[in-house]
Amino acid sequence: MLAHEGGYSNNKKDPGGPTMKGVTQRVYDAYRKGKGQATRSVKSISTDELNEIYDRQYWDAVKGDLLPDGVDYVLFDGAVNSGPGRSIMFLQQALRPVYTGNIDGVMGMGTITALKAINNNDALIDRICDARMNFLRHLGTFAVFGKGWSARVKEVRSIGKAWATGEAPQAANFIEGGQAKALVQDAKTAPSTAPADAAIGAGGGGLGVSGTLQGLQEQLSPLSYASEWITKIVVILALVSALLLICGGAYRWWTNRKAKRLAEALGTVPA
Repeated sequence: MLAHEGGYSNNKKDPGGPTMKGVTQRVYDAYRKGKGQATRSVKSISTDELNEIYDRQYWDAVKGDLLPDGVDYVLFDGAVNSGPGRSIMFLQQALRPVYTGNIDGVMGMGTITALKAINNNDALIDRICDARMNFLRHLGTFAVFGKGWSARVKEVRSIGKAWATGEAPQAANFIEGGQAKALVQDAKTAPSTAPADAAIGAGGGGLGVSGTLQGLQEQLSPLSYASEWITKIVVILALVSALLLICGGAYRWWTNRKAKRLAEALGTVPA
């Protein structure tokens, strides 16, 4: 964990802000205030304070003592990087379909029971890391920190699987960018369906107008100049309207697909 987190960082693009060994200034301030102590720079965090924050706010939050070897480490790393609730959500997503409850980030009895029913923790770790990577790819900050996060999760996957199978794990390495906090508030937003709705509405309205003109054309003499002129308008309007309907429908399908994938990545799809 400490290898992945490195030392002090204060990247303006990192939503965690000033951070020392994985502990942000905000978390450290809350910890010090909770003990009735004055706040100070997170650069000055002591080893004892660091260990207590890691233990209470991350390890205990994911109930690390109840988790199998390897799984405990993978969830602990995810908790420090994205918050305990989010890391538990990665586990809940990975436990489908054995776990049938809501993806709520709460390590309750339903999650623990589903976890105990799994007999291949090596494969479970793969699914947890897949869920984590899917989440990371849907963050607006992925363009900046994606390379570092991807390398970090790759190592976490390898180390976790080694512990799950009783093998000697590889050494963890610091990867620049991998220490940046990956938070849900930086998630991308689903694309708007407004352009699709507008195109479909315009297409439907155009077809209605073309139908009205067609009726007018039928009332005119087939040999009249006005009849020929209206026929051309009807054909053009019908073609444009049909194109709007097709494009609008295709764009709505795309936006719905993007929204569904985003919901799956964020764990907001209902059970």
